[in-house]
Amino acid sequence: MVRLGTEVLLDSGRLRGARIGIVCNHASIDGRFRHIVDRLASNDSTRLAAIFGPQHGFRSDVQDNMIETRHAHDEVRRVPVYSLYSEVREPTDEMLRGLDVLVVDLQDVGVRIYTYVYTLANCLKAARRAGVRVIVCDRPNPIGGAQVEGMVLVPGFESFVGMYPIPMRHGMTIGEIARLFNEHFGIGADLEVVAMEGWRREMYWDETGRTWIISSPNIPTFDTTTVYPGGVLFEGTNVSEGRGTTRPFELLGAPWVVAERFVEAMNARGLPGVFFRPALFEPTFHKHAKLGCAGCQVHMLDRRTFRPVETGVALIEAFRAASPEQFGWKPPPYEYEHDKMPIDCLAGSSDLREQIEARVPAREIARSWEPAVARFMKIRERFLLY
Repeated sequence: MVRLGTEVLLDSGRLRGARIGIVCNHASIDGRFRHIVDRLASNDSTRLAAIFGPQHGFRSDVQDNMIETRHAHDEVRRVPVYSLYSEVREPTDEMLRGLDVLVVDLQDVGVRIYTYVYTLANCLKAARRAGVRVIVCDRPNPIGGAQVEGMVLVPGFESFVGMYPIPMRHGMTIGEIARLFNEHFGIGADLEVVAMEGWRREMYWDETGRTWIISSPNIPTFDTTTVYPGGVLFEGTNVSEGRGTTRPFELLGAPWVVAERFVEAMNARGLPGVFFRPALFEPTFHKHAKLGCAGCQVHMLDRRTFRPVETGVALIEAFRAASPEQFGWKPPPYEYEHDKMPIDCLAGSSDLREQIEARVPAREIARSWEPAVARFMKIRERFLLY
C-alpha cells in the first residue's frame, strides 16, 4: 500500500505545537479511513484553527460549476470553515491570521482544468503575502505520472480552470505541481512537500492499494479519472458529458445521435487502447435533462496506449459530424469567465475550436500539441519527486 503524504506528516510529529489551517475535502482520508481534520482535532499536541474547502465545498456536497459554497462553522470541531469557492477563491489575510502553517491535503486527478490545483496556487500566493508556511501532503496521480498529453495553455487564456501553461494531462502529483507553481512560475511561498512512500510514476490508482473516495461529485470512480482528460472537453459543448447519470464523462450523448451508427464509426477509427459501446441514457439534471440521449460509453482497454485527450477530440468531431446544425459550442459564462468561450478555457486557447471548425482531423490536431508538450517535459523534470 502506498503511504500518503498526510500519513507521513501526521505520524512524524512535525506539527507539534502548531496552530494549523487545513485545505481539504471529504476525500482527505488516510489508509484507515480517518479524515485529516479528525486526526488534527483529536491530537492534543496540535491546534486545528481553521478549515478551508475547495470547489464543491469541504464536504463535496455542491454539485456543479459556479455554484458557490458558503463560509460556515464546524460544530463538531468548533472551528471556522472558509469556502475558497465563494466571493473569494484565495484566503484573505484575516482567514490566515494567527496560523503557523497551512496544510494542503487534496486529491487531484492529474488534469490541467481540475480546480483543486488552482486553489492550491491561490493558497501559496496568499500564504506568501501573510508569511505563513505551507505544507502540501502528496497524493497519487490516479492516472499515473508517466504519460503526458494534450494541448498546452496559451498565455491570454488563463482562467480558474487553467492558470499556467501546462498540458491537459500533466503527469504530475499535486506535490510536484505545487513545486512547479511555486518555483518555476514564481509564487515564492515558504513551501514544504511531504512525499509519499512506495508510489512509482507508472502506477495507476488501482495499483496503490488505496480505496478511491469520490474526489468531487462527478468523479465518482477511478474509471472516471481515466477518461476525464478527454471527456471534460464536452463541458464546452451542448453534448451531455454524462452529468445527471451514474457514469459522468464515461457516458457521452446527445438527442440527435443514433448510438449504433455512432460507435461503429468511432470504433472504425482504430484509436488505441479504447472501445466505444452504444449507450442510451436520460440525464436526471444538467444538459438535456429528462431527454433521451444517445452516444457511447468510453471503455479504456489498454492504459499504456490509450490517449484520452485525443480520444475526446475525436469524439467531439463525431458528434459534430452527426448533426452540424444541432451541435454547438456552449456559450459563456464558464468558471467565472464571461467573455471567453468555455471550450477555449478548457483547451487553453482558441486553437482546438478553430481546428475542429476547419475539419482538421483529430490525429493531426494531436500532433500539433507535441512541440509544446516536449518543452513542458523538460521543464517538469526538475520538479519530479518519484
